[in-house]
Amino acid sequence: MVIPPPVRPPRLINHLKPYVLRMNFSNNYISAQVMHTPTATIAASASSQEKLLQPSMESTRDVAAAAKIGKLLGERLLLKGIPAVSIFLDREQKYHGKVKAVIDSVRDAGVKLL
Repeated sequence: MVIPPPVRPPRLINHLKPYVLRMNFSNNYISAQVMHTPTATIAASASSQEKLLQPSMESTRDVAAAAKIGKLLGERLLLKGIPAVSIFLDREQKYHGKVKAVIDSVRDAGVKLL
């Protein structure tokens, strides 16, 4: 009798660094996108400029709007089957305020951050 090898879950290392989360904050809007770096294409994006989101937001540029954008982006990533992303912060972006709201809500949606 031959015993088959154990079934292992897919390794997270196969998903390291191809997907990068970038955020852009203007005076009026917030946008976040996940870029697939090997092909230089946008895997998923969310913005406060989307017409379906604007009625549900009081302001399109505050911390609460950033949290909604992050939650929506996390849900879109999971629908596309992207389990993990790495974060790219510009030089002037610090992990505080709107940046923290986007990152935390993406994490709360179930996406692993590298």
